[in-house]
Amino acid sequence: MPLGFRDDLMRWQQLVSAPWLATWLAHAPTAAAPTGEWRLLEVDCDGYPTFLANHIPGAGYLDTTELEQEPFWNKVPDCVLLQLLLRHGIRHDTTVVLYSRNAAMAARAAHLMLYAGVRDVRLLDGGFSSWLQGGFPLASGQPHRQTAARDFGAPIPTKPAYLINTAQARSLLRQPNGVLASIRTRNEFIGKTSGYSYITPVGDIAGALWGHAGTGSDVNSMSDFHHADGTMRVASDIEAVWRHAGIHRDKTVAFYCGTGWRASLAFFYAWLMGWEHISVYDGGWYEWSADPSNPVVCRTQPNKFMSPGWRTNGLNCVRCSWPGTSLGRRF
Repeated sequence: MPLGFRDDLMRWQQLVSAPWLATWLAHAPTAAAPTGEWRLLEVDCDGYPTFLANHIPGAGYLDTTELEQEPFWNKVPDCVLLQLLLRHGIRHDTTVVLYSRNAAMAARAAHLMLYAGVRDVRLLDGGFSSWLQGGFPLASGQPHRQTAARDFGAPIPTKPAYLINTAQARSLLRQPNGVLASIRTRNEFIGKTSGYSYITPVGDIAGALWGHAGTGSDVNSMSDFHHADGTMRVASDIEAVWRHAGIHRDKTVAFYCGTGWRASLAFFYAWLMGWEHISVYDGGWYEWSADPSNPVVCRTQPNKFMSPGWRTNGLNCVRCSWPGTSLGRRF
């Protein structure tokens, strides 16, 4: 395995280290260097002033508000996504290296670029903090400007299966091999908190499995996936956590969270590990809980927010009746 990359990942080139990035930006020889056009982007949410103060030299700036739209902060229409990519000079064959000050923000952009069809999307492991910890140079001022691309060069989306909507999430729950994986804190999953000031209902999707996230009630934390320095944990450790929860690589798995950021990071890590039948449920808990016909469960208050046809058994949810499903299937 080339220096600066990890041997526990099937798609090892797609997670880069700060020393590798510094070497590449210095135009020094390095393994797995992009061979064609490339872009380096910092991804943030309303973070442009912070970017102007300091960022990695040569970086452009991408705001998550350009990728999402209200009311549920789902992906913008494909035509809007296409124009955003072209504006940043990104085609399907452009290498894009992303970083952020919260790993989930860069992962949100990475997932949508993969969905669109960008072949070579890479994340900086540990994000901006890993660059700072390495003592590498900083820049300030305006983002690096790139020439816009005339065309994407491929149909968009090239990978539509990487993203599912609410109807598809309902359908996935009916499939014997389907899994909705909740990438939320334990307190969110059991219904102690919604995790968001703008989301009122507490609880989670009935039938979903807990895929972990961070500790306590911090929705910005993905500490169950990261070392203390913010870099990705060993793949086997993450897979062991998921396997214990019933989330396996041979199943069809859709990750979700509140609005998509944390789910995108779980998706990207699973993608790095070579999981193939994966997607992000874009609407997540926000959209699911807004529809009273969707089955939900609050494990701290078993009778709260329950839909007809469902019952609880301790901390488990038992599906009693849903057309086209088996009776008494436990989750």
